[in-house]
Amino acid sequence: MKVEQIYTGCLAEAAYYIESNGEAAIIDPLREVETYLKKAEKAGATIKYIFETHFHADFVSGHVDLAEKSGAEIIYGPTAKTEFKAHIAKDGEQFKIGHVTVTALHTPGHTLESTTYLLTDENGKDHCIFSGDTLFIGDVGRPDLAQKGNLTMEDLAGMLYDSLNDKIKPLADDVIVYPAHGAGSACGKSMSKETFDTLGHQKQVNYALKAQTKTQFIKEVTDGILPPPQYFAKNAAINKGAVKSIDGVYEQGLKALSPQAFEDAANQTGAVMLDTRDPQIFAKGFIPNAINIGLNGQFAPWVGALITDLEQPILLITEVGKEQETITRLTRVGYDNTIGYLDGGFERWTDAGKEIDTVESVSAEAFEQAAAENEVTALDVRKPGEYESEHLELTLSRPLDFINEWMGEIDPANTYYIHCAGGYRSMIAASILKSRGVENVIDIAGGYAAIKNTGLKRTDFACPSKAMKV
Repeated sequence: MKVEQIYTGCLAEAAYYIESNGEAAIIDPLREVETYLKKAEKAGATIKYIFETHFHADFVSGHVDLAEKSGAEIIYGPTAKTEFKAHIAKDGEQFKIGHVTVTALHTPGHTLESTTYLLTDENGKDHCIFSGDTLFIGDVGRPDLAQKGNLTMEDLAGMLYDSLNDKIKPLADDVIVYPAHGAGSACGKSMSKETFDTLGHQKQVNYALKAQTKTQFIKEVTDGILPPPQYFAKNAAINKGAVKSIDGVYEQGLKALSPQAFEDAANQTGAVMLDTRDPQIFAKGFIPNAINIGLNGQFAPWVGALITDLEQPILLITEVGKEQETITRLTRVGYDNTIGYLDGGFERWTDAGKEIDTVESVSAEAFEQAAAENEVTALDVRKPGEYESEHLELTLSRPLDFINEWMGEIDPANTYYIHCAGGYRSMIAASILKSRGVENVIDIAGGYAAIKNTGLKRTDFACPSKAMKV
């Protein structure tokens, strides 16, 4: 028996490869499926099943494409309704993979069809559970994504409590918990950085498993949930339908464009020019109106949070050789309309003598000096919880997640200093402001981590966000 976790850090997502006696199964596959096909081919195994723990909201799954290319059967849990061929498992239904058995345990709460898959080894011993978004390490799935009709998130939280107590907690303490996500995912609120654990240890440390009553559980699980990213509902809808193959997306997106062809395409299509280079490299020179979302950070979730239309045409500026990786990561969250990339990267643009723009970036010490000499307007674009835990007294909380909501408060004639925790998110915000006509934008290099070492006054307790002065 082989169980392999395939973890994708930028999405904080875990897929799984199970193999026994020449047969294999995949749990929660990502959009690009060649990894799974190659693993099975190398092992001389046939992929028999594709198990989906639920309709994912934070990424587009590769289940349909993988089924077509492998001949495997797609399995969903009870109540799931799909627009493609799938087997809807009954609660307790068992599936054989070589010498091992997978049992579907219906565990509604995160979503109504959420299902945990229990793997029993060749000796009949319960080995692990693939818990999807039902149980995370240190947390449980948010219960606010599948509200329908009169069904509230409190109702779903109650279902989740019953699922955990009736189906999961009775399992042996040495059963391994393999969740669908880890720290950084918006599918929960306080996940551990660890990506698996024993159920026994989780019973000791996971706040949700320690709740003594359903009332206590509902209160703790629903407290402090931020609104889901805008793309979540759209991805869930895609996953219920016949998700198209990634192959056609590559064919359309991997078109090398000269600087002039790139500029013409941008003007003719209204495409977003997405620059995925390192934030500090971007700051030194970029194509006017381009948006910076660095490939080396949580690229796909930020694209999903900030580009509201999944059909939006996208033109890419990447490091040379990173074009296909960028398209892959865009497709993971449903952005399939890349229409080309700048051949030769930004250097080719400058060689052609094309116009460029810059973002001024200053050190934390230079910002401290500027704040001492004049009144400044400084925006902290970290999440609300980060701001409330500790922030500069002079900054305004303007989370990047909600930039489209607070953008109307911005005065294009004003000068804005911007920071986040380390510099990734602040450059995204700076590039968006620049693209919308705010010329005087100054990034604080190193973010709050650098600012903390200055003499600027900080507060480290929760307080209301200041009103924007415009």
